[in-house]
Amino acid sequence: MAEMNLAGRVALVTGASRGIGRGIAVALAEAGADVAVNYTRDEAAAAETVAAIVALGRKAKSYQASVTDEEACAAMIAAIEADFGPMSILINNAGIASRGKSVADTDPAELERVVATHALGPHRISRLALPQLRTHARSDIIIISSVATLNHNANGAPYNMGKAAGEALALTLAKEEMRNGVRVNIVAPSLTVSDMGVKLARAITGQDDIHHLDAKFPFGRVSTPEDVAAAVLWFVSDANPYCSGQKLNIDGAGMASFR
Repeated sequence: MAEMNLAGRVALVTGASRGIGRGIAVALAEAGADVAVNYTRDEAAAAETVAAIVALGRKAKSYQASVTDEEACAAMIAAIEADFGPMSILINNAGIASRGKSVADTDPAELERVVATHALGPHRISRLALPQLRTHARSDIIIISSVATLNHNANGAPYNMGKAAGEALALTLAKEEMRNGVRVNIVAPSLTVSDMGVKLARAITGQDDIHHLDAKFPFGRVSTPEDVAAAVLWFVSDANPYCSGQKLNIDGAGMASFR
């Protein structure tokens, strides 16, 4: 059986300073990849992710760039190639929470901000990274989506719209880049223990402690970044020789209702 050995591969994980992004970045490093750690604001948190990767014996460096900023993203992609060589793994993970408002009550600026992060950002990063990804016999792009796209619940239109558009991007890219050896897949977590997960839970339940929801979720707990990272690792490794254009929901066999 093929192993999940990523030795010799370079990965970029957007939004990797904490939460799901950090979990994915560390898992990729544990499997042997060198990792470029993207962050938007929290330099100290990004440095912690870098330190965790370096402690595993892998190369890592942090890069500040909002996925909504074309110029900053272009500079980051170029810098990664100069520092590591061309990447062969791209994890489009950066995300922000919406505020749990109905369409009637949503601030237009919030809609633009959330959709720009979850849909336009992955399109931008993927487009800029493709020249590097295409230089390898095999490369992988993962879009981190959400089980929100299964139900499109009320009071979450900006988030639902952004994630649905991100999935459309992935499915389109999978067809366009197959001839170039680039596999493109979607990993869609349910509510996950992370800063953004806490914000999403707070917007819906009004409570700060995400773990008050544990009993309502499959297996008696809210999912963790490590649960998500395990799926990403399989998709980008040789254990997955043939799967592209697919979506894997990390929801414990069914998203719990926590309203």
